[in-house]
Amino acid sequence: MSLYEMKTKTLEGEPADLSQYNGKVSLVVNVASACGLTPQYEGLQSLQKQLHGRGFNVLGFPCNQFGAQEPGTSAEIREFCTTKFSVDFPMFEKLDVKGDGQHEIYKFLTADNEVPDWNFTKYLVGKNGEVIKRYAPTTKPDDPALLSDIDGALSA
Repeated sequence: MSLYEMKTKTLEGEPADLSQYNGKVSLVVNVASACGLTPQYEGLQSLQKQLHGRGFNVLGFPCNQFGAQEPGTSAEIREFCTTKFSVDFPMFEKLDVKGDGQHEIYKFLTADNEVPDWNFTKYLVGKNGEVIKRYAPTTKPDDPALLSDIDGALSA
């Protein structure tokens, strides 16, 4: 199984086939609008802007499981991300990243990795759709180790 064999929905509720990212490197992040780590949106957008042309994407999955910090509707989440952080990386439907209702995408991401323990947990996924590494929520998008790992995955 590969992340890029899965399907989900966009933030607007349209079908989204993750196969469009096959052959690319992705950083999958569970995001939230009212978290102390929310300013990471700025760094994530910067990564998207800098590396998209090399075959890289940030994939954002809103989640309300940590401190109820993503309570809004899809439209409210889109408006917040666009107006506050100029986010243009792909954003998908709000989902559960842990527990009984854990979405299949996060079941895949956490099969060999820890489940998210807070908002902005990151999973680096290689061109083949397999998870390379998990990063803690406090790992900033400009962290040198993360950037090195992304560069390595893009060069592979």
